[in-house]
Amino acid sequence: MKKNLIILIISAAMGIFATGIYNNLSAEKTSDSLSVQELQQTISEKILRFHVIANSNSTEDQDLKLKVKEYVAEYIEELLSDSDSLEESIKTINNHNEEIVHIAKEFVSECGFDYEVTGQIATTYFPIKTYGDIMLPAGDYTAYQLIIGNGTGANWWCILYPPLCFVDLSTGIVPDDSKDELKSILNDGEYTLITTGKPEITKVRFKYLTFLNEFLD
Repeated sequence: MKKNLIILIISAAMGIFATGIYNNLSAEKTSDSLSVQELQQTISEKILRFHVIANSNSTEDQDLKLKVKEYVAEYIEELLSDSDSLEESIKTINNHNEEIVHIAKEFVSECGFDYEVTGQIATTYFPIKTYGDIMLPAGDYTAYQLIIGNGTGANWWCILYPPLCFVDLSTGIVPDDSKDELKSILNDGEYTLITTGKPEITKVRFKYLTFLNEFLD
């Protein structure tokens, strides 16, 4: 009888602790999710993305998209070379939008295509994106969109401000000087999160049944 009572008490205690673990982890996931959301909102207020959208997903249109982005990104980065904020970058792009579109359309014609090209500053949703060893959380970002033709093909993107459009992604690593550009507009915590991933979830510890910690290590 006494043995059964002890088993019952232990079972009840384990049930309570299991519930505690679940609630703790759920709270941490919620907290972590909010942290990522806040991080995304903060970063979105500081960077300008470049979004080149192809006419279609045909091999020819996708190849053209990559050629256009190389040609136009270089020109835009020269325009933004003295820019020191997102707001100033947007203003510069808007002031030169017509000539950017004209340059892009002429280049498209030189490549043998008769596509219209449009350019605009827009708020666009991006899924999680990895740029070398930099990870940007999913969410809405301000982007300069360059749309080729029907604009129904897969897109290409980079970061115009701070300038990260000419990073060699074949190495999988963003050079230190390019990272310094990004670090200059973010605080240490923000920069660490997007270059090392989300922080490790704190392990759950029991205050009294310390022997259970061995199973969590």
